[in-house]
Amino acid sequence: MGVPRRLAVALSVVLLPLMAPVAAAAPVTGNATYFSGLGQPYGGCGMPQADLETQNFVALNVYNTPGDYGYYPRPIPPAQASKIGLWDNGHNCGRWVRVTIGDYCTGQNDGAPGQPFCRNGSWTPDGYNGATLTMLVADSCGDSNAWCRDDPYHLDLVTDSINRFQRNGQPVGDLLNHWNNRHISWEFVPPPNYQGDIQIGFLQGAQTWWGAVSISHLPNGIHGVEYLAGGTWHQATMNGDMGQSYILAPMVTAGKDFQIRVTDVSNQLVNGGRVYAFSLPASCNSACSAAYTKVSYTNP
Repeated sequence: MGVPRRLAVALSVVLLPLMAPVAAAAPVTGNATYFSGLGQPYGGCGMPQADLETQNFVALNVYNTPGDYGYYPRPIPPAQASKIGLWDNGHNCGRWVRVTIGDYCTGQNDGAPGQPFCRNGSWTPDGYNGATLTMLVADSCGDSNAWCRDDPYHLDLVTDSINRFQRNGQPVGDLLNHWNNRHISWEFVPPPNYQGDIQIGFLQGAQTWWGAVSISHLPNGIHGVEYLAGGTWHQATMNGDMGQSYILAPMVTAGKDFQIRVTDVSNQLVNGGRVYAFSLPASCNSACSAAYTKVSYTNP
């Protein structure tokens, strides 16, 4: 059985050469670990776990710092751009990845800092190779272990998803008991069977003066949000590096009505520049108390 990513043991550091992260437009291979679920009330992308489109989700690496297990500001500033991992300061939130199971490690693959992966063993194919699952990017991995720092293509998979991988149309069933943080290959893919439109919700504490929203059910990820205020479109500020959450201003000062446009990972306006109009709900008159308050919208 594999070691959960968050249980890595701290050992001595061996410096490794820096590698720039590469967007996974074609399949890449990395180590795969697992974690129990999103934090409360939000995962790294700014969505509560219960409101995700799927319960099959992954975390991407915040940092790309081989041999360096220290912590750096988030979002990572431009002056430290070489340290940005495939999390990309939240800009890969809400995208989908197709994950394919690869070889099993017969040795020790515990993510100890400065130690080789699968030491004292070898990568060996077995009956689970080739099983696949399409998963949502919903969280970030910034831990100080070799998985999250030395392996740019590492993925952290939510534990409950592992036995849902399928081969020949059937769940593999007991993959978790044959794990050992094995190799996987993965790539970004379009949302499976996408229908409908985006979803918008206010976050806990949102109010007239702090219009914090998260946007989900995205047709091609999210790289920006514009809001209409005073008759002019403005770029919204991302809420930290929670890539699906942005801070908006209402259309008029102290108002409760909002209009936004969303930009996808190709820097194209979603749905040809569709405008989404919505209002702060009455339950949020002083401030939203729920972790996430979904709102309906119109397209004026």
